[in-house]
Amino acid sequence: MSDIRRRDPRKEWIARNRLHPRHLEVLAELGRSDGQGAASEWMGPHGLMRRNPHAVGFIGPNGVKRIDRSGVQQGQGSGGPQASTAASKPRVEIEAPAFLVAVVPDMAGGRLTGHDRDLLGLARRLADADPATPGAVLAVVFGEHKEDAFGEAGVDRLLHLAEPEVEGFAPEARLGALVAVEQAWTPRHWLLPDSKLGGADLGRRLAARLGERPATGVWQLEADAEAPSGWRCTARGAAGTLDFQRAMPRLILALAECAEPVSETHHAAQALALPEALPAQLARIEDLGQVAVDPAGVALSEAEFILSAGNGVRDWEGFHHAAEVLGATEGASRVAVDDGFMARHRQVGATGTWVTARVYVAVGISGAIQHLQGIQACDKVVAINMDPGCDMIKRADLAVIGDSTKVLEALVALVEQAREEKRNAA
Repeated sequence: MSDIRRRDPRKEWIARNRLHPRHLEVLAELGRSDGQGAASEWMGPHGLMRRNPHAVGFIGPNGVKRIDRSGVQQGQGSGGPQASTAASKPRVEIEAPAFLVAVVPDMAGGRLTGHDRDLLGLARRLADADPATPGAVLAVVFGEHKEDAFGEAGVDRLLHLAEPEVEGFAPEARLGALVAVEQAWTPRHWLLPDSKLGGADLGRRLAARLGERPATGVWQLEADAEAPSGWRCTARGAAGTLDFQRAMPRLILALAECAEPVSETHHAAQALALPEALPAQLARIEDLGQVAVDPAGVALSEAEFILSAGNGVRDWEGFHHAAEVLGATEGASRVAVDDGFMARHRQVGATGTWVTARVYVAVGISGAIQHLQGIQACDKVVAINMDPGCDMIKRADLAVIGDSTKVLEALVALVEQAREEKRNAA
């Protein structure tokens, strides 16, 4: 038998292709596992050790630990690269916390947004600052929601208020609920997102009711022994052109990316209930529901759901019909705009419009670097493409490999069928 190492080009290709069904299996054959089902190191064909940069907790060339916010790098087992790893994370339970850090997430669409997760990461930092006297993170959630991963986001205590009075736009009722939380548990810190989704308004109302001077536009915290709270915060001011430092107050309105979201622990998210019923509030504001808006009239920079077309779209009438049925705002790649299929103001990317949609569906877009830069702030990206190796497929949270015309037709048929069944049931 020869001692010469024989290369298997196909296995090496599978090891580089995270979308291949045998990717994790081949990585495990080639080298050591990192505990998540993926190899972190293996011997290359020339005797050099190869490192997997997608492994959880990989240390980059500058000594910075890389964390994947999308969770793609944390897959395991037969669930695929994007499977949840909640079962493999260490569980943290704080039975008798020394204090509480209250967080009021926006919960846009009934789920935790990226901004909410950053805020919970900041609350986790405050709660875990002193291991001798650990605190607990309390999340106050209003109305119905679809979120089931509060524990993975770092929540120790969960107060879910589902009363009809706090549903929809009800700032006065929600303020009364937060005052009740203050009277029941007196949190050491209050954290709310400084966002246009409601957190900024509710946070300022709460500050006025509690008589606190809040810190707004906060994006960084630093330990400071001389400050009364032990922390100093840095906030954006002057329309985002200047930074100001001050001792951290009790109530903070923080910006997105104020901290790294929790990714390495799983917390209890123990349910709490107010000791008394919510006090009756004078309803001076009546929520009449959402106003129907034509998606075609929504600017790309403000759209929450975008259906974007690229060079792979052949049936443009079908694409426009799909956008109308789905209620999506239309976008396009630069190629589609240059070819005259879409207007210039519909171009997405670094050379067009930077978008922050909650859902971005890329139809027939290969994923040029300028386009990927323009969609980096989107929460969820869905790609429909014929090429399984294109960059857009690698970026997407959900990929559909197939003819875009047939996929859109099937999607429209399912939506119309569901609406018809709903009408018949009513």
